[in-house]
Amino acid sequence: MASFYLPMSLSYAENLGHIPPINGLYSFVFNPFIYALLGSCPQMVVGPEAAGSLLLGTVVKTSIEGGRSGDEDDAMNARIAGVVTGMAGAVIFIAGLTRLGFLDSVLSRPFLRGFISAIGFVILVDQLIPEMGLVHLAKHVGGVSHGSSLDKIIFLVENVRHTHRLTCAVAFGSFFVIIVCRGLKRRLQPRFPSVAYVPDRFIVVVLSAVFTWKFSWHEKGLEILGDVSSSTGSPFPFRFPFIPTHMQHVRSAMSTSFLIALLGFFESSVAAKSLGGGEGKHEDGLQAISLSANRELVALGVANVIGGCFMALPAFGGYGRSKVNASTGGKTPMSSVLLSIITIICILFILPYFYYVPKSVLSSMISVVAYSLVEEAPHDISFFLRLRAIPELFLMSLIFLATIFYSLSLGIALGIGLSLLSVIRHATKPRIQILGKVPGTSTEFDNAETAPGNVEFVDGCLIVKIPEPLTFVNTGDLKGRLTRLELYGTTAAARPGRLPRGRDQSHPRNVIFDIHGVTALDGSGTQVLKEIVDGYVGRGVRVFFCRCPREESVVWGLFVKSGIVDVCGGRGHFLRSVEEALRAAEGGREV
Repeated sequence: MASFYLPMSLSYAENLGHIPPINGLYSFVFNPFIYALLGSCPQMVVGPEAAGSLLLGTVVKTSIEGGRSGDEDDAMNARIAGVVTGMAGAVIFIAGLTRLGFLDSVLSRPFLRGFISAIGFVILVDQLIPEMGLVHLAKHVGGVSHGSSLDKIIFLVENVRHTHRLTCAVAFGSFFVIIVCRGLKRRLQPRFPSVAYVPDRFIVVVLSAVFTWKFSWHEKGLEILGDVSSSTGSPFPFRFPFIPTHMQHVRSAMSTSFLIALLGFFESSVAAKSLGGGEGKHEDGLQAISLSANRELVALGVANVIGGCFMALPAFGGYGRSKVNASTGGKTPMSSVLLSIITIICILFILPYFYYVPKSVLSSMISVVAYSLVEEAPHDISFFLRLRAIPELFLMSLIFLATIFYSLSLGIALGIGLSLLSVIRHATKPRIQILGKVPGTSTEFDNAETAPGNVEFVDGCLIVKIPEPLTFVNTGDLKGRLTRLELYGTTAAARPGRLPRGRDQSHPRNVIFDIHGVTALDGSGTQVLKEIVDGYVGRGVRVFFCRCPREESVVWGLFVKSGIVDVCGGRGHFLRSVEEALRAAEGGREV
C-alpha cells in the first residue's frame, strides 16, 4: 500500500494542490490512523484523492490571483490547504453529529459522472504542461497557469515546438509503462492473484530517480523534486486552521470545502458499502459488517480536522485504494495504522532519497489516475443513449462543457444547482392517484393512470389514493392536483371524452381517500388536508377515509386535533378498506 500510494500523495500535493509535496504525505500520517480508531469499515483506507486535491488547488490558485499568496510562498499555500481541509472536515463532522448520513444520495449519477469526467479531463490537460517541459514558459504567458482547460490547450498547440524532449520522453515513457502494467495486472490477476503485490508505480519512481542520478538528467533540463521538507523546518508542523488571520481564506474556501466534503463522503460511502455491505460472509471470510453512515461522517470529519491542523490534503476513503488493501490481505484497521507508521518512517528517514525523482514522472502518475476517471464515461453515456435519457445526457454534457470551457467553479455551481432543483421538483410533485374498480370484482382496485382501459369508475364516487407522507414539501399543489383529477381524470392533459368507461363527468357526491401510504404528517400537510375536507363538505360532498393509521399513531392524533374527524362526520367515516368505504358511501346515497 505504501509503495503504491506514497508517491501518489507527493504528486497530488505538488501538481494538483500547488503545495509542498511533504503535505501530501501528512494525509497518510494522520487520517488513516484516526479513521482506524473511529470508522466502521475495517478494510477502508483513507487518503488524498485527485478530485479533492484539484479542488483544493483551485482555492490556492484563487488566493494567488487575489494577491493573498504567491506561487513560491510555500508556507502560506500550505496554510491555505490546512484551512480548506479543516473546513471540509468540520462540515462533514457537523453533518455526522446532526445525522445527515443520507446526503450521499443528493448528487445524481449524471452529475457525478459529468463532474468526475470533467475533473479527469482538466487534470490530463493540466499535467501536459509539466510533462512537456513547458512550466516556465507557461508562467510567463499571462492567464495560462490559472486559466481554463481551453486556454491551456491553445497554449500547448501554439508552443509544441518548445517541448523539452527529455522531459517529454521520461513523462510519456512512464505513463506508457504504468498503463501497460495496469492492463497486464487486470488480465493476469484472475489466474495469478499474487501479481497484485507487484509495486509497478513504485518501481517506475525508483528507476526514474536512479537513472536521473546516474545519467545527470537534471543537468540536461529535467526538473526534479529536489529537497522535500516542511516549509517550517519541523517534520510535523502544527497550525490550527480556524484562527482570525485565516478568515479571508475561510470566506473564499467555503463553497469548495463543502463540495470536497460531499464528494469525499460519497466516494467513501461507495467504498465502505462495497467492502462491508451484504449478507453473510465475503470471499475473504469476513463477516458482513454493519455500516453506519453517520459514524462514517464523524470519523472522516475528525480525521480531516486533525489533518487540517497539520496542513494536509483532504483525505477520504477511496474505492480503488481500499480494494487494493483488501486484495493484498488487509482485513482489520491495523492495515491503516501500519500505513501511518510507514509514512512517519518515510518522512523522518527516507525523504532525502526522493531528491532525484523527476517531476514529470509524478505528473505521469497523476495522468494515469485522470485517465481512469475519464475512461468510465463512455459506458455511462452509451447506457443513457440506449435508454434515450436525454435529461441525464444534457446534465452530464452541460457540467463537462462548463468545466472545460470556463472553470471548475462554474461546473460545480451548475451541477449542484441543477441536482438540487431536480430533488426539489421530485419532492414537491404530489403523487396522488385515482383508483378504479377492476371489472368483474368487488374488492380489487387499480391505478386508473397506469391501466386506463382496465378499470371502471364507480358512479358518483371519486377514490383518491395518497401513497406518500404529507408534508409542507409536497402539499403545495395538492388542491390543484385534486381539482384536475376530479375534472379531467388521471392526468392533467386528459379530456373528459377520453376517460375510462363508467366515469361520471359531473362532480362526485362522495370522495374516498385511501391514506395507507400516509405514514407521516406535519402541520402544513394537516392544514392543507383540513382545507380540502372543508371544501368538499361545504359543497355537500361526503368524505371518507380508509386504511387509516392506528389510533395511537401521530398521524391519527393530528387528524383528531385538527378537526378532520369531526368535519367528516365522526369515526364512522374512517374505515378499514376501500370496499367498506364504498358500501358506506352507497348506503348513504340519495335516491
